[in-house]
Order: sequence, then C-alpha cells, then structure tokens
Amino acid sequence: MQPELLDVVELLVDLPEVELKAGDQGTILEVYDDRAYEVEFANSYGETHAMLALKPEQFVVVWQNATKSWVPLPERIAAVLQKLPEDRQHQVLMFARSLHETPA
Repeated sequence: MQPELLDVVELLVDLPEVELKAGDQGTILEVYDDRAYEVEFANSYGETHAMLALKPEQFVVVWQNATKSWVPLPERIAAVLQKLPEDRQHQVLMFARSLHETPA
C-alpha cells in the first residue's frame, strides 16, 4: 500500500529523540518521493508535538484518506510483515500457529 497525502500512519519504531513510541499515530502532510514522508504528530488537543520526515520502513498506514476508512487489521498485519526480514516473518508465523492451536 503506497502512503498518500493525509493518510494516518502508525509508527513501527521508537523515536526517543522526539519522544515518540511505536504505536503513536500521525498524519502525512507532505510526500517527498517514495522514500520520505513528512508526518505530523499531535497531542489530544490538536497541538503539534512533532513533525518529521519518515521513511516508509518506519510506519504502516492505518487510515486511508482516499477511501476515508481504516485499513482492515489483516492488511495492517500484512504490511508490517512485509517490512520484516524473512527469519522474523517465520517467527510471526510460528507465533500465529501457536495462537491458533490454543483454545480461546
């Protein structure tokens, strides 16, 4: 999924230098090219907490402006998996299998 202007993204990494953690959400305000996106992170009052250029490996799109809808969870998981090295993908597969085998 190609990130686009005004999409909401979720960090996959901690960025301690700007007090952001994996899971924090921000909005794409500028698309420089396929390798950099200007993302704004705001607090609950709508005040800008941080604005910085991110690489696509650092986030996953969770809400698409074009469709005005949240990205379904299976698509988010698939997007994260694609960014992992193959050995880590295998670890996720094994974990998912163990969850499937465990009664709820």
